[in-house]
This record gives sequence, C-alpha cells and structure tokens, in this order.
Amino acid sequence: MKIIAFGASSSRQSINKQLATYAANLAAEIQANIDAEVLDLNAFELPLFSQDKEAELGQPEAAKIFFDKLGESDAIIISFAEHNGSYTAAYKNLFDWTSRINQKVFQSKPMLLLATSPGPGGASSVLAAATASAPYFAGEVKASLSVPNFFEHFDMKNNRLTNDELHQQLLNAIKLLIT
Repeated sequence: MKIIAFGASSSRQSINKQLATYAANLAAEIQANIDAEVLDLNAFELPLFSQDKEAELGQPEAAKIFFDKLGESDAIIISFAEHNGSYTAAYKNLFDWTSRINQKVFQSKPMLLLATSPGPGGASSVLAAATASAPYFAGEVKASLSVPNFFEHFDMKNNRLTNDELHQQLLNAIKLLIT
C-alpha cells in the first residue's frame, strides 16, 4: 500500500507537515506493507493561478507531477495549516492548478484529513472546509482529526503525540484509512 502524506503549508518548520509525517509513520508501523512518501509543498511551487497565467503557461509540470503522485497512491494523508480561517495560499494555489488538470484531484482515493495549530482551535475551521469539499474533488474522507495546542500535545524531540486520547483517536483514524 502506498500512502502520500503532506502538510498543506510551505513553512519549512510546518507543524502540519510534522503531524502528517507522524501519521504516515504510524500507518507504516500498524501495517508492514505500507510505503509512505511525505511530500513537501515547496517542491511544487507555482505562479499564482489565474486564467491569464493558465493561457500563457498551460498546465505546469509541477502540478502534473503532484497530480500523478496522488494518482499513484492508494491513500492520502493531508494535515492542513490554517491561515485566517482558511487554506494556506501555497496549498490553495497548488490545488487550483491541479484541479485544472482534472477536477477529480483526489482521484477517488481514501483520505485522512488532519489539522493542527499552536492554539486551542486546532485549525478546525479549515479542516471542516476541507472535509466538506473533498467529495466534490473525488476524495473519500475516511476520518478527520483536529489536534489543538500542538506544542502542548506533541513532543518535538521524540516526534510523537503525548496526549493519549489524541494518539488513540489518530490510531483509530489511521485504521479506518488503511482497512
């Protein structure tokens, strides 16, 4: 089983990329035949999407590669950063370019959607939006989980969730994804 995971942020210190990586590694621990690949959104940097840019550039190679990576997977894990209650500009731009290749961006793949933030909201607004919209883009959301107060619940040194309840919820969500 091939899992593609990524944090929907371009920050080099992205806590959402850490959470997505952690979830992908847990999946590989639960089931031995899982190959998890963690993507970095910075590898897919594109000009700001517009119809004018699309007419000028066509379909950029980075968007095609991203679409192909999703298509080659058996499951997708995304952890969403929240900027002002919504998607990060980096994720939204990549998503917009990719949706012009094929509106079924997620290609009927099972998905685990996560979100975290340093605060008590846990990026729950963007997670709710992503969970609600994924089916319109051929995403099959198996589970979602918001992790509030990331730095209180995640041990950065040992790279693991320290909150037992959140850890169990994540394990349960991963099991839904991979079964």
